[in-house]
Order: sequence, then structure tokens, then C-alpha cells
Amino acid sequence: MEQNKQSNPQNAASEAAVRRQKLADLRAAGHDPFEITKYKQDAFSADLQAEYRDLPAEEDTGRMVSLAGRMMSKRVMGKASFAHLRDAKGDIQIFVKRDLLGDEAYAAFKKLDVGDLIGCTGEVFRTKMGELSVRVHELTLLSKSLLPLPEKFHGLTDREARYRQRYVDLIVNPDVKDTFVKRSMILRELRAFLDSKGFLEVDTPILTPFEIGASARPFVTHHNTLDMDMVLRIETELYLKRLVVGGMDRVYEVGRIFRNEGMDPKHNPEFTTIELYQAYTDYHGMMDLVEEMMKTVARKVCGSLVIPYQGNMIDLSHWERLTMVEAVKKYSGVDFDAVSSDEQAIELAKQYHVELPEIPSKGAILAEFFDAFVEEKLIQPTFIYDYPVENSPLAKRKPGNPAFTERFEYFINATEFGNAFSELNDPIDQKGRFERQVAERKAIDPESKAQVDYDYVTALEYGLPPTGGLGFGVDRLVMLLTDSASIRDVLLFPTMKPIDQ
Repeated sequence: MEQNKQSNPQNAASEAAVRRQKLADLRAAGHDPFEITKYKQDAFSADLQAEYRDLPAEEDTGRMVSLAGRMMSKRVMGKASFAHLRDAKGDIQIFVKRDLLGDEAYAAFKKLDVGDLIGCTGEVFRTKMGELSVRVHELTLLSKSLLPLPEKFHGLTDREARYRQRYVDLIVNPDVKDTFVKRSMILRELRAFLDSKGFLEVDTPILTPFEIGASARPFVTHHNTLDMDMVLRIETELYLKRLVVGGMDRVYEVGRIFRNEGMDPKHNPEFTTIELYQAYTDYHGMMDLVEEMMKTVARKVCGSLVIPYQGNMIDLSHWERLTMVEAVKKYSGVDFDAVSSDEQAIELAKQYHVELPEIPSKGAILAEFFDAFVEEKLIQPTFIYDYPVENSPLAKRKPGNPAFTERFEYFINATEFGNAFSELNDPIDQKGRFERQVAERKAIDPESKAQVDYDYVTALEYGLPPTGGLGFGVDRLVMLLTDSASIRDVLLFPTMKPIDQ
């Protein structure tokens, strides 16, 4: 069987030179494959495998088909040869015989290389060895592969190369394509679920006029015609809630988000979220929506509510609900309901070796306790709700307990998957929080260009109904439902540093 031998760069370069010479010879003979514009394709490998799975060995079907795809192997045996063709749905063997194809065409076939794109017409049959095959009557080179496919591209040492050259990864590792087919299914089912609940999909600006006071750092660019700096959005929230003000009571956006921050297996500088807003409900309504949505999508995509993920079996049929105070008490033993002052919280942080936040208030320290003691324990699906107001600038305060907000996050396998609020709709409170948030940013970073979004405050002054909002990362959900360890495994083209740097 023909293989690609690339033990060193010289071999690869030599083979590439041979392939370019073959192309030159084809062009000189008037057979330039790149002049071909289309090819009739009326059958696919997987469909034929399914239709003729019961065909006995050495049986013909009498059916003529036209296939097109990439030649993944070639085994020449004198007057007859075998090859494997990979199309959009899988692989199938082709049987090429000189007596059937003709001397000239058979000689041309023998010069083809693994990786070439070919079209063939022939009869479906099963070989003596029991493999469903196509007996080729006519074969056409559709595109010449000028570079040899790597022999062991799927090796762990080539993981960086797989991300950089996803096109090669997809060619030689068919299971990678399965991940992205499933990603498409997940997005389709998410949209179908939200559409069925009466939500309207919308688009909001990616280029925004200024940096808001949120902690996420944006990418900055410049608009030449307007002669103004602009930023790539770090969220879709404020525009979507403007639409709710305008009477669009249920809206969502599948949006690309950009954050100029660190990279790790859970973070990429650009990623996909879904944010949705529903008028006349609260964060408890959002909890119910999340639970139903996750169960629905898992059933549709995986066929089960028990999902294997990185060595754990995740049971999406059961969701625990805990306040942040309850969760911290459960896993650290510290009861923040009994903490009466910032000073007392600071002493507890020192006692339990918990890192103090930049502004060490009771609520902020509670959040640090959660990070230190709780998050890593949340393997099975869990809602954590009632967050301190210090780290929830867009959430509504809890009636009767203004130190906390009606906010939740949900966690699976010690990872946060989504964030939801009873949305803050008091414009006076919102303006104050925005101004404090921007002031704190500038106190920490005097060079910060963060501004208050006063237009959003104006929108609230026209009246935002009681609203539940939710945002969640699509990439992390795809990681979960495809058992992928890194966000790079579920992004076709993850952000990579250039090799020459």
C-alpha cells in the first residue's frame, strides 16, 4: 500500500517536487486537473455501506454510481489495483482494473498520489474478502495534491500542528470532523429550543464605540472614516436589553465575543456565546429554562442525559440548587450569614488562607471563598445563586437583602457554564453602579479608557420590564457534549501564535 514517508523535511520536499513535476507533465499533455469545474456525484460511501450491508461476498449489485473524494490509500498489483476514496460521509474501496479502464487510463491512475482528489464511475459489488467496493469503469483526476499527507499527523506531539493546519487534521483524522458536525447539531438544537419558546434571534453590533467598565479587557481598533477608536464587543448584553426596552420581549443572539485576555484550555480570545432575555420573568425562570434546555439538547445530540466527560459521568437529569452562602458553608464550614462586617470577613480570609480581593469587602471575600473551596467540588450540574452585589453590577438586588443580587451561575465538572440575572431595571441604581465600576477600574488602572454607557441608562429610563437574562458559552457546551478536553478541540481555527514568533 502506498504511504507517505516523511521521516525528515528533505523527504517531504523531494516528494512535493515529484508531485509538481507530475502536474507539469499533466498540463503538458493537455490534462490539467485544475481546469475541471464540476463532477457528477450521485452516491456517497456511508449510504452505499448502509444500503448494501447484507450483500454477500463476490456479489454484484448491477448499480452504477459516480463518487468523488480524496484518495486515502493506493495498492497497485499489476493489472489490478485497490484504493480507498474518502468522501463527505466516509470511506469506500474502489477496484481499478486495466482491462476495464483501458491501458492509458490505468497508467494514469498508477501515477496518482495519495491525497489526490478523484471522481470515478463504476458498479457497486462486494469483494471475495467481503469489502463493499466500486468496480471502476471511468476515473478522473479532479485536483492534484501537491503536498504529501503526513504519516502520523494524529500523534500527540503534533497537536499544535493539528490546530494550525486544521484542513490537514480534518483530512487524516475523520473523528475530528465528527466533533464539528456535532457542534453544528448543538447550535441547531439550541436555536430550535429557543425558537420554540418564542424567542427571536437578532444581531447586535460587534464594533462598539467605547470600552465599558467591565473587568474584561477589549481589543481596540480605529475607524478611519469616523476618526474614532472602537472596541470589539466583550458581551452582547446591553444591546439586547435595549431591544427588550423597545418591546421585543424575548430575544437571543448567537454572538462572537472578543476578550484580550489569557489563553488556556477553557479560554480563547474569540469565542461564541448565546445571550437571551425574557421579559416578565426572573432568575428562577432562567434556572428552569437552563435545565430544560440542557436536557433537551443532550437528548437530541447525545441520545442520553448521562454524558461521559473526561473520566466523569455527568448526570444532566438532576440539578442541585444552592445559594453561594450555602455552598461556601457546605464545602468550607464558614457561615457568611454570621459575618457582620468587612473586617470580620478579612480576618476569616486570613485564617483560611483565602486571597483577598483588590477591594476587600464581605461580599467580594465571599466570592473568593467560593473560588477557593467550592467550584472544584461542583462536578454534577449545580446552580449557585444569590451572588454578592460587588461582583454583579447588572443584576437586581434581592428584596430585603440588598447586599446580594438575584444572580446565578451553573457549574458542571468544576467549570462555570453560564451566568444569569434578574436584570437590574432601576436606571438610578444602574447609573450609580456603572459610575462606581468605572471609578474602580480607573483607580486600579489610571490608563483605563473605560466609560459609563449613559445611552444604556437612558434606555432604562424609558422603562425595562422585569426581565430574566442568561448568557452561556457555546464552546464549553460543545466541549461537554463531545467529551473534548480543550476549547481548541471544538474551534475549527483557534487563535495561535505565529510559528516565526
